[in-house]
Amino acid sequence: MRTAYDVDTVRAAEGELMALLPPGALMQRAAAGLAAACADMLGRVYGARVVLLVGSGDNGGDALYAGARLARRGAGVGAVLLNPDRAHPEGLAALLRAGGRVADDPFEVLAVADLVLDGITGIGGRGGLRPDAIPLARAARGSNAVVVAVDLPSGVDAGTGEVPGEALRADATVTFGAYKPGLLIDPAREYAGAVRLIPIGLDLPSVPSVEALQHADVADLLPTPGAESDKYRRGVVGIVAGSARYPGAAVLAVAGALRGGAGAVRYVGPGGDAVIARFPETLVSDGSPAKAGRVQAWVVGPGLGDGPGVDEVLGSDVPVLVDADGLRCLDPDAVRGRPAATLLTPHAGEAAALLGVPREKVEAERLASARELASRYGATVLLKGSTTLVADADGPVRVNPTGTSWLATAGSGDVLSGLAGSLLAAGLGARDAGSVAAYLHGLAGRHASQGAPATAYGVAGAVPGVWRDVAASGG
Repeated sequence: MRTAYDVDTVRAAEGELMALLPPGALMQRAAAGLAAACADMLGRVYGARVVLLVGSGDNGGDALYAGARLARRGAGVGAVLLNPDRAHPEGLAALLRAGGRVADDPFEVLAVADLVLDGITGIGGRGGLRPDAIPLARAARGSNAVVVAVDLPSGVDAGTGEVPGEALRADATVTFGAYKPGLLIDPAREYAGAVRLIPIGLDLPSVPSVEALQHADVADLLPTPGAESDKYRRGVVGIVAGSARYPGAAVLAVAGALRGGAGAVRYVGPGGDAVIARFPETLVSDGSPAKAGRVQAWVVGPGLGDGPGVDEVLGSDVPVLVDADGLRCLDPDAVRGRPAATLLTPHAGEAAALLGVPREKVEAERLASARELASRYGATVLLKGSTTLVADADGPVRVNPTGTSWLATAGSGDVLSGLAGSLLAAGLGARDAGSVAAYLHGLAGRHASQGAPATAYGVAGAVPGVWRDVAASGG
């Protein structure tokens, strides 16, 4: 599992370690890892042209010490000092001793650079790049150089993933000691490029701020039927979805549910004929949810329009997933008082409506928005988007690392809802069901598209293959 820690936690761990080490030793550790990573990216260090963008903080010091190491290996290293009077003095001295220099014309050296090290701001940076740094950032991006961020891209918020102003987009980020939430959460994640973690010996808490499941973690959570399992022991998921106008939503939600680990799927709604035509194994009812038969979890909302069922399902004593039309005018008290888990799966627009804020605010502040929704509704929230977040009222927020922009297609969310609901019925908790569903759904989207447009039905069809791949990784 990939774990990330907030800024205060990382700083406290760094402070504790620095108290045990000789002065400057921790920065030297970071600089050694940074220089080695840069050497790998350059391939040939001797004769390479390296430019350091140096701010006044410790990231600037890391860049200077790393530049000194590269200079000793034959690279031509020039430092651009944004605030010469506040540049790290020992780091600058080390660079000059190694044969590096302070650039006379920053734009001249940036134009011919092979690699640019972004050490402008550190994890405490707020509010985007300062005006004097913006021309340098643009020149770096306009060159043919590989841009490597020191710890995190300058201009992004390390703790939240927000990008409140202009930032320097990196091709790669070398981060020290621990991942920071901004390296895993959009929009900041898009600025980080490929991220490499350099261990420096930090003693971090067992509970992170943010975590991202990997193949092995998901494999451990996948439900597997036992020798004595039957369809009812494996769980039954009920789907209340679709309408005369949107029968396809019912079909797609059922498609996801049939591939999600439960033993049977009950469908309730006006799309029964369309569902049976595609999936004859579905148990179809044209009555109310209460008369459909026993289920271990409900999914309500995809394509439902103004149809009934939301209140009745929320009044049940089993886990409920609420999506799409089910989220409209959702009463927090009806959710908070439920005896079983509730999983809400909004996209940014639906989350904005639930929070009473503009959509742009949710998209810019994804982590805070997911946490606020979970707190307000006393539920688990799966906030869909380029990085899907799964948040409880407390505990680490899960960030989904899989997916593709081709998943932004009609009906994709219906498949995800059915898949997550089936995992709920199979016995996973809301947090795990949402996280595993998002992970598999993202992989299925990649598999179905392979770099080209994909349909939601194609994504559903790809789930069994990626399920097998993930399960195999668990050994």
